[in-house]
Amino acid sequence: MMNCFIRFLVSFVFTLLLAGNVFSQLSEKARFDISKNLNIYNDIFKQLSLYYVDSIAAEKIIRENIDFMLGKLDPYNEYISEEEMPDFLLYTTGEYGGIGAVITSDTNHVFVAQLYEGMPANAAGLQPGDILLEINGESLLKKPSSFASERLKGQPNTKVKIKFLRSGENSPREVVITRKRIEIDPVTFYGTFPKNVGYIYLSNFTANSAKSVRAALDDLKKNHQITSLIIDLRDNGGGVVEDCLEMLNLFVNKGELLLTMKGKFPHLDKKYFALKDPAEPDLPIAVIVGSQSASASEIFAGTIQDLDRGIVIGGRTYGKGLVQSTLTLPYNGKLKLTTAKYYIPSGRCIQAIDYSHKNDDGSVSSIPDSLTNIFYTSKGREVRDGGGITPDIAIEQKKYPTMLYYLDRQNILFHFVTKWRQNHPEIDRPETFSLPKDIWGEFIDFAKTKDFSYDRQSEKVLKNLREVMELEGYFDAASNEFDALEKKLQQDIDRDLNLHREQIEDLLAKEIIQHYYLARGTIIYSLRNDEIMEKAIDVLN
Repeated sequence: MMNCFIRFLVSFVFTLLLAGNVFSQLSEKARFDISKNLNIYNDIFKQLSLYYVDSIAAEKIIRENIDFMLGKLDPYNEYISEEEMPDFLLYTTGEYGGIGAVITSDTNHVFVAQLYEGMPANAAGLQPGDILLEINGESLLKKPSSFASERLKGQPNTKVKIKFLRSGENSPREVVITRKRIEIDPVTFYGTFPKNVGYIYLSNFTANSAKSVRAALDDLKKNHQITSLIIDLRDNGGGVVEDCLEMLNLFVNKGELLLTMKGKFPHLDKKYFALKDPAEPDLPIAVIVGSQSASASEIFAGTIQDLDRGIVIGGRTYGKGLVQSTLTLPYNGKLKLTTAKYYIPSGRCIQAIDYSHKNDDGSVSSIPDSLTNIFYTSKGREVRDGGGITPDIAIEQKKYPTMLYYLDRQNILFHFVTKWRQNHPEIDRPETFSLPKDIWGEFIDFAKTKDFSYDRQSEKVLKNLREVMELEGYFDAASNEFDALEKKLQQDIDRDLNLHREQIEDLLAKEIIQHYYLARGTIIYSLRNDEIMEKAIDVLN
């Protein structure tokens, strides 16, 4: 019966989307099918509510079905309820009313994970790792982070009382913080490098991105006399496309085609052009991208590449060329739905995965390079579609072992630094910081006390290999060699941590910088030995 609900829920949501003029574009049969299935769904759910042997959580069932149905189409569709709107607005505008802290939780505690520079929580003295015990007298014990976040947010100029426990202390502290309108600047850091190279790191595209980039650019030009510019979009997952286009217009001549959106109905297709004279039409620029650069980031980098306006450096981007529109639903909800595809000026689409053609098992696959098409930039250079943006200068990105994923997932690095900070109230600035020599031994001892566990892919592959060898009759002849290899791959935390020591120490240093100097300091530290950054500077010079 639940499968029926899922199928009919598709019709329910489509009815919401296709109302009005767009709905009238469908054939008479399509409109009849939608109405028919909606009626069937409504009747099934009515019968379920009346006669099912046990009581049912109707709202929960419907929400799970809506989420499942939207996810089956592609992973970018999302139903946003009225209660979830503050987080949605934060993502799209970079603004909300609160204290300016990222909150997370583990099994028993809610704690501060990150602070925004200059915001109320930072000014009040909260630190990453502080365990939140109460908010306005309400206990947070064994509550999820969402429970705390809802209570920390509120109207600007209202007060919130927080009881918290700092690592290494026995007595809780209390602080009263006045909420304010939190505006998160997407330009996390900007500065200059040798030979008058300017640098801007953009964390995401919000409603204020273009203004923030323009302000940083004006400062770099007027007060630092830069003669070229690097725009860093690594780890920038996208956001508001309109601001991406406005930012492109800072560098691209008026009248240039920037982007085309094509959807189900041709008359709704849109073309976007540069509408203003650019602020910097001739400033040499390099755009740095990586595997986590997605959506609006790819539009920016791809348009710069297609128009031969600058050079793109780094790793191949994510490959998200699907457009999401936000549609209004009853009861103050929103539906974020894929309604079109992006096409950058050369005519290529950057989408890497074809969700419209699923495999027999329901999975989806990336478009193989052999099936991609050739397009041309404004000066005749070959570029391809179907797999994100391939940089003009490709630099292989660092690959991290799965152990580092589990260190992050279990907050081992985070909690170690929280404890380590008790005995180290100050550290060097990000420009000169280096890890103390004795910290590695301390970290290994700490990881052992936390029962750090990690799932290694080599063990899984070896187990699968054994099963196949036994099935095909080869195992007996190679059992000695197999047993020897199995012993070498047995979990040994000291050996495995030391095997990846260099990469773990790099993450550990960044975690320490994040605790003391927040996101801006982490970027400054990361740029000190950045191969891609060095290449960008060389190219611009």
